[in-house]
Amino acid sequence: MKKITILFCIASILLFGYQSPTSTETTQAQAFTQQVPSYAKWGQLAMKRTKEDYPKADIVDYLHIGRQEGPILTTEKFRLWLKEEEKEFGVNVTISFYKDTETVKEVKLEEIKRKSKGKKRR
Repeated sequence: MKKITILFCIASILLFGYQSPTSTETTQAQAFTQQVPSYAKWGQLAMKRTKEDYPKADIVDYLHIGRQEGPILTTEKFRLWLKEEEKEFGVNVTISFYKDTETVKEVKLEEIKRKSKGKKRR
């Protein structure tokens, strides 16, 4: 009797345990993996240019600040946080490109100075 119960459990698992994903689940999974933010390629450019200017630093954080669209130019802004030896600092990267052709007009990098903390009271 014990063998029959075990065989029945195994057969149930084999028959009903695996369910192939429905078409809706498959479509949702594909949509999730295909969703790439519109700023992704500009973020890659921001990181590339930052690494060119700061070759010894590691990029430890990345933030898309936003997009500004004009009639001719679009601007993407990013903030990257870098670490070089014991020094940590931020870099704002602004990429301006022509809206119709997506040709880059300008890439600006601006190092952010860390705000100093006020003196402690005793």
